[in-house]
Amino acid sequence: MYTEQVFRRNNEVGGSIEVICGSMFSGKTEELIRRVNRARIAKVKVEIFSPVTDTRYDKSAVVSHNLNSIPSTPVDKASALLKISDQTQVVGIDEAQFFDADLPQVCTSLANSGVRVIVAGLDMDFKGRPFGTMPEIMALAESVTKLHAVCVKCGSPALHSYRLVPDESQILLGEKESYEPRCRHCFNLDGDIL
Repeated sequence: MYTEQVFRRNNEVGGSIEVICGSMFSGKTEELIRRVNRARIAKVKVEIFSPVTDTRYDKSAVVSHNLNSIPSTPVDKASALLKISDQTQVVGIDEAQFFDADLPQVCTSLANSGVRVIVAGLDMDFKGRPFGTMPEIMALAESVTKLHAVCVKCGSPALHSYRLVPDESQILLGEKESYEPRCRHCFNLDGDIL
């Protein structure tokens, strides 16, 4: 498992990419907030980003389902992350699956410049398919932490975000009224078997 370190933007210590992934309600944002707060305790300069399209809780903060929050900057495209301060040592990215196709290269560029990049997002969409650029970012990362929710049907570890409403678009912002966590078995009972 990854041991947290403070990465500096210089040649002494290299940057890295860490991914926190899983289904909805698995604690991804909570873990992102925890890691960022640890960096802040260490007096490391941190910047947090979220997609401008995700307005479920707060436009200028990353907020977990437990309502823990941390200030963030909403951006409309991944390239905006490259405009960070020269002093920034850690970049947190929430809801990465909603960013454009440039996010893997942006994460790589930041890591190559010595920044510790922490990316949180859904690894699969509501149909159980890889979501957005998350698979590519996971392949580029030094560490991947896959979190699981609890299946609301049977209590097993849940890796799927089961959609409760009849909408076939890949992106549908919602919470408990629109989604519930399910294990593989319970997901396939009512969902599309892949």
